[in-house]
Amino acid sequence: MDQLLEMAGIVSSIIWGPFVLIPLLAGVGLFLTIRLRLLQLFRLPHALWLAFVRRKEDESVEGDISHYQALSTALAATVGVGNIGGAALAIGTGGPGALFWMWIVALLGMATKYSEALLGVKFRRTNDRGEQSGGPMYYLKYGIRGGLGTTLGVAFAVFGSIAAFGIGNGTQSNTVSQQITSVTPLAPWMVGLILMLLAGAVILGGIKSIGRVASALVPLMIVLYVGICLVILAVNWDAILPALQLVVTDAFTGTSAAGGFAGAGFMLAIQQGFARGIFSNESGLGTGAIAAAAARTRQPVRQAMVSMTQTFIDTIIVVTMTCLVIIVTGAWSAANSDDGSLMTSYAITEGLGSISPALAPAGAYVVAIAVAVFAFTTLLGWAYYGERCVEFLGGSRMITPYRLVFIAVIFIGAVASLDSVWLFSDIANGLMALPNLIGLLLLSPIVVAETRKFFDHPDWRDPSKVMEDVSKT
Repeated sequence: MDQLLEMAGIVSSIIWGPFVLIPLLAGVGLFLTIRLRLLQLFRLPHALWLAFVRRKEDESVEGDISHYQALSTALAATVGVGNIGGAALAIGTGGPGALFWMWIVALLGMATKYSEALLGVKFRRTNDRGEQSGGPMYYLKYGIRGGLGTTLGVAFAVFGSIAAFGIGNGTQSNTVSQQITSVTPLAPWMVGLILMLLAGAVILGGIKSIGRVASALVPLMIVLYVGICLVILAVNWDAILPALQLVVTDAFTGTSAAGGFAGAGFMLAIQQGFARGIFSNESGLGTGAIAAAAARTRQPVRQAMVSMTQTFIDTIIVVTMTCLVIIVTGAWSAANSDDGSLMTSYAITEGLGSISPALAPAGAYVVAIAVAVFAFTTLLGWAYYGERCVEFLGGSRMITPYRLVFIAVIFIGAVASLDSVWLFSDIANGLMALPNLIGLLLLSPIVVAETRKFFDHPDWRDPSKVMEDVSKT
């Protein structure tokens, strides 16, 4: 077993190292950014308007949930412990400059997420339950003709269904258990049972149930968490500009909490920023396309614009808030850099203490609640991703058994030691990205053609206008 874990560690370090997945994800994002002519910047205001002002499509349009619910489901899966612990770990290991590179990841990732969502809607299929099924496995199989497309689609579905049990399930419930038991007298099995019952009630209801819960819970948790961070930053307003200056300068010089200004250098800041940024928003992994494919929409481009706002919200807003609070409070150089959640807890405790000493003890509870809610919604999103992967492999008859096993693993994750699960889920997560990235490169001409056709239409700004459905080939 020890040899197996050692081998797995080597494989994981290669996949997520500086020579395989990180440059590939960055390269694909840059390639799509150029081909789409910085669409993620020029169309972002309209995309945010579609997502949060005009939130619904015509009920008669094909799809299972509104595009706002599809966005919320994708956010549910990505706004999780990575935004709290992962972002802090990037700062603690790679220095404040890691935040700058997380911004770069988000900028490039918005083009990637846009492309994934467009293809997810374009190549989706209606299953025998009358539901929409889509994602990388479908656009790889049906977009890339021949054995290559089928092979890539199957590979994605296999790795995606496995990764869902790790990064999307066991590790999430385990994190919730650790956080809740640290601030309450509840035993791990109690936390696991409660979490299993709550998540199970939602998951068994399918995508419509997940969409309703996600659309209600995700915005609330983001607003509350960001609100607390903004209050701390407002009280420490004089430290914000120096913090931003440190982020930019450190991005090209490199520091780390572990080694001070003589510690980790330029490359470590880049590596941590890219790796944690990718884990945070999942751009390039292809998972967001699965949620986008369920949306009620007649236009793949319109849903793609909505979907790319997920990366903006996840990294540019939530991760930035976490990192700035850590930097302005000095937690990045004072707290334990090996535990991201503890560092964030320390930062919020220090920040609330600067408002009033009486508020300082609340810091640990704020982080525990945020982690619990974020992880809970991540469970919901990844349950849907996993079931769509197994449906692609074995048909709709696989959905209910998969849901039941997924729910059971929630309890197991809360009470078990999961060090090895983290390792193997990292590998599965990386392996599911590889066929997706290959597909994005091969299918990029379709993305560009659909995008140009959409924006050449005189009524593209008005969703109420019935436009030519360019989703069919």
